[in-house]
Amino acid sequence: MRTNIFLTVTLAVSGMALQAADSRTPEFTTVSLADATREAEGRQALTANSQLSTTAAMWIWADKYVYRAGERLTLRWTVKPNNDLYPYTIVAFRQNNQTGRRFYLPAGTEAVTDIFGNTVEQGFRITRLSAADKAVLIGDGGLFPADRGVIPNELGMHTLTVQVRDYTGTRVVKTAYFKIGVVDEVVDVRGNIDSNREFVNTKAYRVSGLVFVRSNAVLRIQPGTFVIGQPGSQPPSAIIVTRFGRIEANGTRTRPIIMTSSQPFGQRRAGDWGGLVMLGSAPTNIPGGTGNIEGLTASVDTQYGGNEPAHNCGSLRYVRVEFAGAEFQPNEEVNAFTWGGCGTGTTAEYLQTTYGLDDAFEWFGGTMNAKYLVATYAADDYFDTQLGFTGKIQHGLAVANNDFSNRGLEIDNSQFGFNDRPLGANQFYNMTIIGTGAGTRDEGTAVSGVWWRRGAAGSYNNFLIQNWYSAGVDARDQATQDRIDGNDLRADGFLLWNNGSNRQAANTLAGQVTAPLLTFAQGTRGTGRNFIVADPMLRRPFEYSDPDFRPTLGSPVWRAGWVAPPDDGFFDQWATWIGAFGDEDWTEEWTNFLQEQDIRP
Repeated sequence: MRTNIFLTVTLAVSGMALQAADSRTPEFTTVSLADATREAEGRQALTANSQLSTTAAMWIWADKYVYRAGERLTLRWTVKPNNDLYPYTIVAFRQNNQTGRRFYLPAGTEAVTDIFGNTVEQGFRITRLSAADKAVLIGDGGLFPADRGVIPNELGMHTLTVQVRDYTGTRVVKTAYFKIGVVDEVVDVRGNIDSNREFVNTKAYRVSGLVFVRSNAVLRIQPGTFVIGQPGSQPPSAIIVTRFGRIEANGTRTRPIIMTSSQPFGQRRAGDWGGLVMLGSAPTNIPGGTGNIEGLTASVDTQYGGNEPAHNCGSLRYVRVEFAGAEFQPNEEVNAFTWGGCGTGTTAEYLQTTYGLDDAFEWFGGTMNAKYLVATYAADDYFDTQLGFTGKIQHGLAVANNDFSNRGLEIDNSQFGFNDRPLGANQFYNMTIIGTGAGTRDEGTAVSGVWWRRGAAGSYNNFLIQNWYSAGVDARDQATQDRIDGNDLRADGFLLWNNGSNRQAANTLAGQVTAPLLTFAQGTRGTGRNFIVADPMLRRPFEYSDPDFRPTLGSPVWRAGWVAPPDDGFFDQWATWIGAFGDEDWTEEWTNFLQEQDIRP
């Protein structure tokens, strides 16, 4: 069983670094093998889990994403034991993700040691977790010598790793990761891409202005590549894949593709750059069938829609888009990930957006499918569909923090005609939607986990919705009510808890959904089934820089009777639980949950 850790980060390509707010080396308490064995046996008897998990939170970060050989990094960490007093072994290493070789600290050799330099043969030093607040691991005054931070001449992506293992040193209980790139050049990207081009992971790519992929060109991006957006360029920087282009950006869990801001860590803001836009020729319900994507000046390069349901906009796997959503026109931003008219030939899986100024993921029509989506700290909605989107989504996570997010899901049929066809009959399964219980910058706007409006339709199944300001589920307008009565809007399996904080709502169905949806949630109107109000008992949902959304033993997430996804070749039919997570944390290593305030001095 793995427990996920997510990294903090301290820079971008510019080379600027933060000062450590607290560089003290933690004081570790050594535990004898006999005492460690006795405590572990007692823990196993009490919990039946032995040392397979911990309540502690931990994250690490360096002072850059991108380095040249010979530069020196500083590695910092924060540890919050959260009353975990059990004995552990701690191991730290750098891994070259191209070769797989590991170099263990403190010596920097390939011989496995704990952080005190002890080998397996010598016996690892057993210790309790010690609290640390932005403390230095590698660097002046740190636990490890500063020269251990010299960047080797090994191009490509590397992972800095700290592992908390059980007291025997054999089983990993918790892991913190931080990704860096070692490059020999920073390449400026301007203008259009009109012929095939490849971004390689031995270089970083700095995007200035609008870059359109067109003329049947294919933009390929290697695993482990950093793409850097530039704040302040006019127009703001963004990559737009037109109907006549394609992108193939296939990262891996150990080598994700990271598209981020050039601003120093701790100073980055939502909207520092534009983001990634993909346009295709699949059907929409726009009057006339085609339109221009919002936020950008209308042109042939910004058109989307058509009559090709299988259109292929490209392939995205293990891609992060950070600090995107720049404003291109007054009150018009692009989203971190924007898909317009993309078809079923498109691949989208293991994607994360964090700190987007507008929506995290938005679909304008189209038929494409997507899996394993993570949306954190958006300034607007997390999953937004409109204009006749008919795709399938499974395994999705939305996490709001105090940066004033809006809604978990905002589902429209069409803003132009609520009854336009084709209906936006998308299918969602296995979603975890976590709010803050707080309002937004616009208190007149509903801040709910799911918001159906403008004739919304579709199928929504196995949802976990917790801690939203207005309601867990809300619906607006007569056209949407008609979809419910006509069984065009269906829901099966909603676990609701602590929603409606703006009115101190009770943890009852009447408190968790808005009044027009109560009979739907009760199962006496339309096709509403299995709406339950109960504490989901997640492990650590509000430890923002190191969350864990997996359910604990006894959670209603495991309750028998939740719906099984269809056996249609796309959905994972084995995911018969509520929400995005069972035992496995599929966000491990390739994602980044770090809040900017947690790495500022």
